[in-house]
Amino acid sequence: MKTVALLLRLLDESYEKKAWQGPNLRGSLRAVTAGQAAWRPAPGRPQHLGAHLHAAVLEVRRGADADGRETRVISREGEQLVRAAGLADRRVWRADLALLDAQHRRLRAAVAKLRRGPLRGKPRGSKYKTDTLVYGVASHDVYHTGQIQMLKRLWKDRKKSR
Repeated sequence: MKTVALLLRLLDESYEKKAWQGPNLRGSLRAVTAGQAAWRPAPGRPQHLGAHLHAAVLEVRRGADADGRETRVISREGEQLVRAAGLADRRVWRADLALLDAQHRRLRAAVAKLRRGPLRGKPRGSKYKTDTLVYGVASHDVYHTGQIQMLKRLWKDRKKSR
């Protein structure tokens, strides 16, 4: 299997296609409400997963331009969503999910255009090669999928114990 095809498969299975490990990121987020997304299981714990996840995808896509050019992709919309993190607002949460989905599609399209040279190169300012960054996004998605599944169980147990 060619490298680009393998990277696309990793991105797809970790984000939205059926995978052997169980739920993918998109599927695990499907039933999460704005209230759950803003909930902290304990003081000082991170919250608002959507803003964090789309920021990671934006960062990697910045270095994955098919022409080898570095582009800035952090949009004003994305910055506004990060500033709004923590609000249990259904509109903000839906916007976060839509932005995450759009950024995944943009990353996937950028990776599909990559050739061997840019894949093995390091984007300016990065310690890692582009292929490493791309499969890192897939690993990041799987990592957060597990976290989300656990947080959903904690949320459910919290509701039962009241």
